[in-house]
Amino acid sequence: MKKIMTSILALVFLTITSFSTVNAAENGYGKQKVVYHINYDNPKQQRGALVNIQNHINAVGAENMDIKVVLHGNGLALLLEPDSLEGLPKFKHANATDKMTARIDGLKDQGVVFNVCNNTVKGRKVSVSDDLYNVEESEIVPSGVAELSKLQMQGYTYIKP
Repeated sequence: MKKIMTSILALVFLTITSFSTVNAAENGYGKQKVVYHINYDNPKQQRGALVNIQNHINAVGAENMDIKVVLHGNGLALLLEPDSLEGLPKFKHANATDKMTARIDGLKDQGVVFNVCNNTVKGRKVSVSDDLYNVEESEIVPSGVAELSKLQMQGYTYIKP
């Protein structure tokens, strides 16, 4: 039931945001490569970061964006299932609520990639399959900070909302 509700919320979110998307050629923006950096666990800040990403897509167009979100340290709270919080004492928040996961799914459906730091996963004893929302093995990177540096060297613009 939870997955159905999350899917419905993601579909509604996508429908609403797709009406505000503007063609990049019309607004003067070209193709963009961007990395968003999240290493904080405040749910309001994380929600704000997701809103910023969606606004960015709306302005430029999903077809003109290559967006990666790199999560490490406390930033993993964005994808941490609330049921997992009790067993992971190094986290203060678990923000993967239905509303937040709907936003995440909506962004993923538009091509946004969420990369998770393996150092944090191991250091905080997080089970990717049990504790984190919708994370594939291919989305795990060896080091969050090293990934940020690599992406910047590849021409990604760094944004820390």
